[in-house]
Amino acid sequence: MLLEVCAFNLPSSIIAEKVGAKRVELCENPADGGTTPSYGTIKQTREKIGISLYPIVRPRGGNYFYDKEEFEIIKQDILLCKQLGCDGISTGVSKLNGEIDTDRLKRMVEWAYPMGVTCHRVFDATPDPLRALEDIITCGCERILTSGQRSSAPEGIDLLSSLIQQADGRIIIMPGAGIRSGNIETLINETGATEFHTSARMVSPDPVTFRNPAILDATNWYIANEEELKKIMEVLGRRAEGSGQKAEGEQP
Repeated sequence: MLLEVCAFNLPSSIIAEKVGAKRVELCENPADGGTTPSYGTIKQTREKIGISLYPIVRPRGGNYFYDKEEFEIIKQDILLCKQLGCDGISTGVSKLNGEIDTDRLKRMVEWAYPMGVTCHRVFDATPDPLRALEDIITCGCERILTSGQRSSAPEGIDLLSSLIQQADGRIIIMPGAGIRSGNIETLINETGATEFHTSARMVSPDPVTFRNPAILDATNWYIANEEELKKIMEVLGRRAEGSGQKAEGEQP
């Protein structure tokens, strides 16, 4: 049972390691669903945490179809992540019709090697998820982050379960979006997933004492909720312990 934390800043990444998460997906711009972090953010985070670090490589919000210039930006960001010692990346790319662009995704996996590659929620924007699963496997990705093509993973349980069955160990299906301590046990029971993704984010208190009410472009700053992450880890720990005890008690 493994937890990946979607962290939108360095403090959240440090909290993720503190509670026992095994991997950080490092992002910026939560309002856009996550975009590529800056060089400085990746570098500082890599120096401060010892768990696996997978920055998202996504040059902008919106759709996942990229023009020639954007695709070159993606290449340079992948190479930068490798240079900074990241363990992998979270990325994805589609065609204009929403299908996975396998030619481009294969190139991205090649650029990333020997880093691992998670195919992010571009998967949830595809018209045929079962076909997309097979396409992503052929591209060499190690896992798919998905909410089961719904707004949250708890709503997508049926598809998540089907995907895990179809994958049959060929690729990891990692449920993400809306996962909390109150619903993760149901996801474990109903899907059979062993890796989970959450930001468990909350609005961070604002220490600034003055805000000009006429300036409206200042948005909330989010940080990982340490107590909520601890609760999630407690559930995963209990389930992992129970699985271990069951395996020890099984007859040869």
